[in-house]
Amino acid sequence: MKGIVLAGGSGTRLYPLTHAVSKHVLPVYNKPMIYYPLSVLMLGGIREILVISTPSHIELFRALLGDGSRLGLSIEYAEQPRANGIAEAFIIGSSYIGNDPVALVLGDNIFHGPGLSALLHDQVKNVDGCVLFGYAVRDPERYGVGETGEQGRLISLEEKPSAPRSNLAITGLYLYDNDVVDIARNVRPSPRGELEITDVNRVYLQQGRARLVDLGRGFAWLDAGTHDALLQAGQYVQVLEERQGVRIACLEEIAFRMGFIDAAACYERGRQLQNSEYGTYLMAIAHADR
Repeated sequence: MKGIVLAGGSGTRLYPLTHAVSKHVLPVYNKPMIYYPLSVLMLGGIREILVISTPSHIELFRALLGDGSRLGLSIEYAEQPRANGIAEAFIIGSSYIGNDPVALVLGDNIFHGPGLSALLHDQVKNVDGCVLFGYAVRDPERYGVGETGEQGRLISLEEKPSAPRSNLAITGLYLYDNDVVDIARNVRPSPRGELEITDVNRVYLQQGRARLVDLGRGFAWLDAGTHDALLQAGQYVQVLEERQGVRIACLEEIAFRMGFIDAAACYERGRQLQNSEYGTYLMAIAHADR
């Protein structure tokens, strides 16, 4: 399965923070925001990843992530000149996707919880149609909302409904079979001029090939796209890391634990960053496993 991180847009909800920089490199506590969605793909075992961003920001990500080899990944880049909607990612990335299924994660979404890697591995194995991930919220009228039937089959999908049929918000993580490329190409722009991901999902819903996985209690889903949400996400990460002594979305550690890199490579990366707590943490976990 190929992976896409969509890190485009101008981040207007975060102005003036994002006047001169992509929101996806802003810090969420001690790491750039994009580390968090990228870590989700890695936890699912996905190693071929396309980062899509604006022409003015794409070089930031090249400088930050390179070709991915230090993480045991292959990372490529593509431009989205204008914010034409999430579904455009499949058109931009069509040649990269090729004949493979694809996972898409939004660049400002943060997922965390016990068993996340096992859950993702289970879901990416055999994608027939689309797999969405739902998260229970107290204000579902603010989100796209999914209703499920037997075995997680999606039976309804509503965008910001006044009378929600469930409290499961559709998160910014999506798994699709290869049909998504042709489906996205046939989606018409919405009244706001964008190719909506909800319209792609509705095609799968009409075909009876859409499932919704309830992330359930114990998981956290955060959208760091506003000032308050960015602060709350940083506080969430800070509290967990300080109390548990572990790191959330530490890419090198994930690469090491997943077998993408060995202990020596993890230690060397830590040595390069040894003046930071992040670097000393990497050296410590690599040394412990030698």
